[in-house]
Amino acid sequence: MLQGKIALVTGGSRGIGRTTALTLAGYGADIAVNYSGSREKAEQTAEEIRRLGRRAIAVQADVSKQEECVRMFREISETLGVVDILINNAGITRDNLAVRMTEEEFDQVIDTNLKGAFFCMKLAGAAMMKKRYGRIINLSSISGIRGNAGQMNYCAAKAGIIGMTKCLAKELASRGVTVNAVAPGYIDTDMTAVLPDKVKEAVLAQIPLKRMGRPEDIAEAAAFLASDRAAYITGQVIQVDGGMGI
Repeated sequence: MLQGKIALVTGGSRGIGRTTALTLAGYGADIAVNYSGSREKAEQTAEEIRRLGRRAIAVQADVSKQEECVRMFREISETLGVVDILINNAGITRDNLAVRMTEEEFDQVIDTNLKGAFFCMKLAGAAMMKKRYGRIINLSSISGIRGNAGQMNYCAAKAGIIGMTKCLAKELASRGVTVNAVAPGYIDTDMTAVLPDKVKEAVLAQIPLKRMGRPEDIAEAAAFLASDRAAYITGQVIQVDGGMGI
């Protein structure tokens, strides 16, 4: 399905990013696994991809810094080739109630989750326009659609990603590049594992399918949007949330 394609997965060393990287590799893509600080985990992910018979590199970059994104794309181009598929997954949380949230907590999340996605879309989009082909999949969140108490910074970033997705989809459509977003609901990852049991129970009560999602649920949606089977889909937000957003 993705044979001969080169994919960059930001935040690809663990959680949804890691699973997405492995899933794309399973469908035939070569993978650049981006990480900020988890070098060992990124290298482990890259090694697993190589065992699947695909090329893979682990590439360090803090996506909130434009110069590091430029260096990352240059390294990928020189090692694997020009990126065909971008999965904008890198993200952090700094939760707090709005009236208590510090400027630093707000800025850190916006810089990584929103500005970082912009930098990567800008760089990938420029190269894809020249190739007249590309797939950009941005990870938003149900929180960016519904809002979530204690996450004003995160919700703002994830809602902003939806706006950027629709904007870039219009800008790049004539060049054969599609741009879509996947909005996960509550997924069983390290980020949600730390939630108290009472919070988890309250979340499950809001999900019609009565279970948390798996990283594989998100990865398969991203893989579909990255494939030619989704060639006529652009500017869309696919909610993978067990019905939570109904």
